[in-house]
Amino acid sequence: MIAWIDEAGIAGARVSRACEVLEISPRTLQRWREDGEVKADGRKQAGARREPANKLCEHERRQILDIANTPEFAHLPPSQIVPALADQGLYIASESSFYRVLREADQLAHRGKAKPSTRQRPKPLQASAPNQLWSWDITYLATTVKGVFFYLYLIVDVFSRKIVGWEVYESESADWAAKVFRKAYLREGIAGDALVLHSDNGAPMKGATMLATLQRLGVMPSFSRPSVSDDNPYSEALFKTLKYHPGFPDKPFESLEEARTWVAGFEHWYNEIHHHSALRFVTPGQRHRGEETAILEQRHVLYEAAKAQRPERWSGPTRNWEPEKTVYLNPGKPMKKEVDLQQKAA
Repeated sequence: MIAWIDEAGIAGARVSRACEVLEISPRTLQRWREDGEVKADGRKQAGARREPANKLCEHERRQILDIANTPEFAHLPPSQIVPALADQGLYIASESSFYRVLREADQLAHRGKAKPSTRQRPKPLQASAPNQLWSWDITYLATTVKGVFFYLYLIVDVFSRKIVGWEVYESESADWAAKVFRKAYLREGIAGDALVLHSDNGAPMKGATMLATLQRLGVMPSFSRPSVSDDNPYSEALFKTLKYHPGFPDKPFESLEEARTWVAGFEHWYNEIHHHSALRFVTPGQRHRGEETAILEQRHVLYEAAKAQRPERWSGPTRNWEPEKTVYLNPGKPMKKEVDLQQKAA
């Protein structure tokens, strides 16, 4: 093969092209010619499989399984077994080898007596119009007394992101929560419509008064998993917007009235002035009232006119001003893939 490549080179062919015809790489040719000598072909033969030098034999694999299933170690993971064996002056294999052998034997399940958590992810929810799905939570507002807080109850419409209800109280309770929700429910005029209210697992959310109020109004409750804030992302995101707002006081609130006054101003700014990035930069109030369609259509017409006037400045379609038609809360993996595909298509 080297002779053929040399002959092709003399005839004017490039070495890389000659190697390509012979289905070898130029680097292989270099290795054959190292130090001016023709080396033996060290390439791995097709179909040949080289056993790694550190591979465990069948006896060692059996020994790992026998040790891992003894009464002394049956409840421990390999990370505990290997050091314990070392204290006894025994080295059988590394932790990774223990894990690999147990996994291949389908024995890498929970090895302790206590059962692992089986809490299920909340049922996926979706909203295609306002007042179908609400999310709510409570956050702390610092006071001038160390260790004492005011509590902001905040309800947000997941579809429009509008704050539909709020209040600041001096304590957390299901009674206050039920009062805030009932006022928002009546203000929005939801009577007779199907509404789902999502929240975390706090005591005010699952208190008897709150649950009784929801049942009386025909509202379906939905709850996050305990200690999983990602299950209630819309409320958490709203609290971050609130506390990172440039106007959020640098000093703690001195009174309940002061806290309520500030939150009232924030609500107006958020609902009617703030152009929400997840809503194609319309305000939550505009989306909640159904005004976004005309606003986004006007923007689309404007961009198309600008493109027609100076087409050389546009390398593709104009900006996407299509409103988001469906909003999802806690979508599962199959639903999330569908959502991603829909967004890409849009």
